[in-house]
Amino acid sequence: MTTRHIALVDTYALSWRLADAFSTAGFTPIRVQSTPEVPTLYAGKPDPFPYSVDLVHHGDVRETAEKIAEFKPVAVMAAGELGVELADALGEALVAAGLDLPANGTALSRARRDKFEMIERVKSSGLRGAEQIRVRDEEQLRQWHERLGRRVVLKPLRSAANDGVTWCDTPDAAVAAFRALTGRRNIFSEPDDGVVAQEYLVGAEYLVNTVSRDGRHHVTDVWKTHRISANGVLDLAVACHLLPRRGEVQDQVVEYGLRVLDALGIRHGPAHIEVKLTPDGPCLVEVGARISGLDLPGFTQRATGASQISWSVDAYTDPQRFHARCGEDYVVHRSVAWAAMVSPVRGRLRAYRGMEELASLESVESVRPLVSPGESLSPTVDDSTYPVTLSLAHDVDEVLLRDLGTVRFLDGRGFYELEDEPGA
Repeated sequence: MTTRHIALVDTYALSWRLADAFSTAGFTPIRVQSTPEVPTLYAGKPDPFPYSVDLVHHGDVRETAEKIAEFKPVAVMAAGELGVELADALGEALVAAGLDLPANGTALSRARRDKFEMIERVKSSGLRGAEQIRVRDEEQLRQWHERLGRRVVLKPLRSAANDGVTWCDTPDAAVAAFRALTGRRNIFSEPDDGVVAQEYLVGAEYLVNTVSRDGRHHVTDVWKTHRISANGVLDLAVACHLLPRRGEVQDQVVEYGLRVLDALGIRHGPAHIEVKLTPDGPCLVEVGARISGLDLPGFTQRATGASQISWSVDAYTDPQRFHARCGEDYVVHRSVAWAAMVSPVRGRLRAYRGMEELASLESVESVRPLVSPGESLSPTVDDSTYPVTLSLAHDVDEVLLRDLGTVRFLDGRGFYELEDEPGA
């Protein structure tokens, strides 16, 4: 029997379910690393899957594509945000070399990573998008903010996980944020990737996860995010809760999100769409042309029996099955949520107070400390600085929502005991 392969670009521990799912379906995963050096974000977090083929890209797309072509893969898939552009380029190169595989191409590849280009492309397609500028210098930013006259958000062009996202109410604050972001390396260790300034979008934020094949889009899960203001971060995500497929809100954000996919040329593979539902309707925050983070596919699998990963396997390996089921509404058999604690303190952690009470909540299935006693604790400001994350599930939605509220009650300064505290 001929061995069949799938190439996965930048699969680290955060996307560990992918390789196993393709392997279970009978396809041997090839691991492709887009950078010679592992980004700081992923250092010490390798994908545990035992890859038999592990390739490192050194900048020559043609050379890397030739190595992959030997295995005649059914597709090249980005396993994370960092791998999106290389996956696009490799897929296009393999198609040009005569392989028959689904590929989004490179014509809009930049718009699928660069947050400024992304929003401009969406607006040019007739969809609502935030007012924004690519920041060139301090004076341009100051004048633009003064003309806008309201709160703005500054963020790196190509980063993720809320890295560097800063909310600014005044032009002076915006300029200070620009100075802090200029010249730094983003969360993927990419140097000075530029800064975009956007109007602040008022409204609840929703996550729409999809999988596409041949331009047909399937919605695998829709989530509502829960946010607080803490540690100088205006909209810090502290939980997200799986919603039923249908509803007044879902219908609005899904319709808009699928049009965004078309605008960005995402015809194949998974996508993670973040949408604010403003008083004037849905408006895009950003899109990732890859599977969702926070292990939301794992939560969705437990709640509905399928996920963005299982649908991606079908899209790439069994398109006939994908098309036969595309558009079916998922059914939530069990309410699920992801949540995180928010550290307001800095220092060496001695212990967590109230862990037993946290773990005993009726819907809490697991509590995962990301910072252990003896390690350094920092204030939580983005997705990479949570000290503890939780998985919640329950047959009754209101029980889960009650426990999400209780998690916030238990969190705060009193939850963290530091070694340098008096009497510690």
